[in-house]
Amino acid sequence: MKTSSWFEGVLLLLCTFCLSVCSAWADEGALSPEVIRQIQADFSMDAHTRAMYNSITSNDIKKLALNRDVLRQHNEFFSDKVKVKGITNQKSSGRCWLFAALNSLRPGVIVKHKLGEFEFSQNYLAFWDKMEKANTFLQYMIDYRDRGLMDREMVMILRGEPGDGGYWENFADLATKYGVVPKNVMPETNSSQNTKMMNKVLYQKLRSDAVKLHKMHRASKGVSDLTAAKQTMLAEVYRILVMNLGEPPQEFTWRYKAKKDSDKKDDEDTEDKEEEENEDESEKEDTVDRDETQQITTTPKSFFEDFVGVNLNDYINIFNDTTKDYRKHYQICMSRNCYDGQDIDYINVEIEILKQIAIRSIQDGVPMLFAADVSYDQSSDHGIMADNLYDYQSIYNTKINLTKAERALYRSSVRNHGMTLVGVDLKKQKPIKWRVENSWGTDRGSKGYWVMYDNWFDLHVYNIIVHKKYVPDEVLKIKEEPAIILPPWDPML
Repeated sequence: MKTSSWFEGVLLLLCTFCLSVCSAWADEGALSPEVIRQIQADFSMDAHTRAMYNSITSNDIKKLALNRDVLRQHNEFFSDKVKVKGITNQKSSGRCWLFAALNSLRPGVIVKHKLGEFEFSQNYLAFWDKMEKANTFLQYMIDYRDRGLMDREMVMILRGEPGDGGYWENFADLATKYGVVPKNVMPETNSSQNTKMMNKVLYQKLRSDAVKLHKMHRASKGVSDLTAAKQTMLAEVYRILVMNLGEPPQEFTWRYKAKKDSDKKDDEDTEDKEEEENEDESEKEDTVDRDETQQITTTPKSFFEDFVGVNLNDYINIFNDTTKDYRKHYQICMSRNCYDGQDIDYINVEIEILKQIAIRSIQDGVPMLFAADVSYDQSSDHGIMADNLYDYQSIYNTKINLTKAERALYRSSVRNHGMTLVGVDLKKQKPIKWRVENSWGTDRGSKGYWVMYDNWFDLHVYNIIVHKKYVPDEVLKIKEEPAIILPPWDPML
């Protein structure tokens, strides 16, 4: 008893000492009354601060910060453009990656089959994306059943799905596994265009199921029992998705009109006429003659393989990741949506090499998906992406200096939007600006398009998805090297 009492006494003294030290450290780092008094004493409402105070308290900061010099020099001329056909609209959803990926394939389908217009069903792939994400989430709960809930990877999983977001590799897995369908075969619904409440229900449903699986494990249920329970849970997810998005077709019949060989005026349309076609074609009267249409009955997978006819394995993910070494091959683990799918896999190169690859594709008439951080210096009102488009530093009389790598590493920047590159303006073979097809409808930007200036490209574009024929051999060879595996909390995810 005496030894125990002595030990408890020592332990109490150590704890008291640690608390005292921690308290002292906390006091040193606190925002103390003395620090506040000093800041207030040093503050001066000078002429600039007062003018900004009067302006900012009564106006929209972005309108005040808008850089008129950028607007004054702005134009929408491009030396090289890809022929496109209409602007899409993801509405209030985070499906930009699906829209951009499908939009990058759409011009080729239109040309191949001489279509006057065409759009893929984004809702169809979004349905299967949600199903795959639900399966992957629940399977991780089974795989990691012995891990604690504070395990870092477990925390990443629990904070994640089933969101709307995704990446090229996720799209490639979905299209290869489930195929694609035309938009009118599985059209948009209220929930597909406004996903917030559907996602909220699914989020809570999957967490409830995770608890059930872990309770089964603690009750000594085997993996086979957990797997059987997972299948029942997925059946419920499927039912919820059908009620929100509709049921995806297993087979469908589709009628379409192919242009006659004598009717090729679309290929010679001016830019103005091309952009006039961005209005909602569904509102126009259908005047298609029955004898001018073709009809196919097929499955979504056969439609992708035969009608679209694209090998997604021929596309390469080219990155400009300034946080890592160039000329290396990287993979980000646990970035897949399909449990049996592929993780993000990319070749990291200097920004100038990435640009030259993109230019080759555009000059050959082939658009490409790209991902960027649209949080900075872009205007939906003007359709502009340009460095220092908003001059906040002059308004607040302060310096904000972060490199591209520093923004990523300090979590100030992330790839948060996918779009389609459809043009470039070259001067002496150097890009001045780029044309961007967005998926925010025709009432934003310049009838749905943005002008992305090259200085913005340098700072905020992270990667492009491009056919391998536009990639130099020395860059392609990097893909053959064993990939450096990155954790799921890497800044590029």
